[in-house]
Amino acid sequence: MRSRADVVVVGGGIIGVAVAFYLAKRKFGQIVIVEKEPFLGAGSTSKAAGGIRAQFSTKANIEMSMLSEKLFCQFKEDTGSEALFDQVGYLFALSEDADVKTYTKQYELQRSVGLNVQLLKPEDIPTYAPHIRIDDIKLATFCHDDGLGDPSEFLRGYEKADREMGVGIEMECEVTGIARNGDKVTTVRTSKGDISTPLIVNCAGAWSALIARMAGGDVKVEPYKRQCVTTGELDFVKPFFPMVVDVKSGLYFHKESKGLLLGWADKDMKSSFDVSIEPDYTDTIIEKALDRIPQLETAEIANQWAGLYETTPDHQAIIGWDTEVQGLFHVTGFSGHGFMHAPAAGVVTSEIVAGQKPTIDISSLGPERFARGLVHHETNVI
Repeated sequence: MRSRADVVVVGGGIIGVAVAFYLAKRKFGQIVIVEKEPFLGAGSTSKAAGGIRAQFSTKANIEMSMLSEKLFCQFKEDTGSEALFDQVGYLFALSEDADVKTYTKQYELQRSVGLNVQLLKPEDIPTYAPHIRIDDIKLATFCHDDGLGDPSEFLRGYEKADREMGVGIEMECEVTGIARNGDKVTTVRTSKGDISTPLIVNCAGAWSALIARMAGGDVKVEPYKRQCVTTGELDFVKPFFPMVVDVKSGLYFHKESKGLLLGWADKDMKSSFDVSIEPDYTDTIIEKALDRIPQLETAEIANQWAGLYETTPDHQAIIGWDTEVQGLFHVTGFSGHGFMHAPAAGVVTSEIVAGQKPTIDISSLGPERFARGLVHHETNVI
C-alpha cells in the first residue's frame, strides 16, 4: 500500500470511484481509494434501485442529473467500458390536487433549464406504462431522457479506468483515524497502515459523518433504511416500461429481469445502520403495489433486500470543503440519488479541488448552508 498520496478518497462506492476517475483524468497526482469492505460498491451502491432521473424540485439537482445523464450516455467513450443506460423514462403519477400544483410548478422549472419533460393526461399514461390503474390519476409528468442503469456496471467501468490511470485501490482497508497538524489534515490512518496526504475526499456515504468526526469536522448525514422487492417474470412488463412513481402512496416500480422492482420509503423509520429485512416493511410495499398494479395478485417474490439512504436535513447532497478542517472535502448525503448523480459529482468535485469554477453552480450544496440558514429543501424525494 502506498504510504503517501496527493488525495485519499474514502469510500469505494459509485461516488468514490467516479470522483477518483475525474481527478485522474485531470492528472491530479497520486490518488488512493480506501474501502473497508472486501469489494467495491458493497454499501448503498449494491442496494440501489438503479433509477436515473432529472425530475427534481431544485435547480442544482436538475442540472446535476442532466450532466450525469449526458455522461452516462457517453460512458463507453469516456471509460472504455460498456454500461447500459436504458432511457425508458420516469413517470410521476399524480392523484392529489396539491401534488398536481406542486409538480406542475416543478415542470415549469425543469423546462426552464432545458429538461425535455412533458405533462401527460391520464389517458396518455398506458402508452408508456400499461396495466397500471389510472382511474384516480389526474396528471402525470414524464421525461424520456430519464431511465434505468445497473450501478454495478458503471462502478466496474469506473474501477477499470481508475486502475488503468494508476489509481490505487485498497480493499479491506478501514479508516481508523485522521491526523491533523493544526487545522490541516496530514494523515489517514487505516487498518493496513498510514497514508500521508494533504487532501481527503469523504465519499463514505452513510458513514460520512463518522469519517468527518475522525478529522474533527462535521457533516450532516444520517443513515436510514430502505427496502426493495423484486417479482418473478410478468408477461405484461414490456421492454419500454419506465420507472413509475405513485406520488400519493410513495410507491415506485420499474422493470427488472422480466419482472418488476418495487420500492417505498418508510418515512417513520429511525436513523440506524440496520439493514436487516423487515417482513412488515415488505408487506407494505406489496400492499401498495397491488393497489396500483392489480395484476400483481399472482406474482411471486423473487428477491428482497434492505440498504441505506445517506440522508441530509434538506435531502440534497453535500459537496464542498469542511467548514472547520482544511483539506477535508465532502461528497456525500445524496439522499437516495447517489448513483444517478455520481458522474456529475465526480466532475464538479474534480473541478473545485483543482481550483476551478465548477461546470454547475452547486453553491446551494455546500456544507456551510446549514449553519448559515441557506437551506433549500428537495421535495421530490422517493
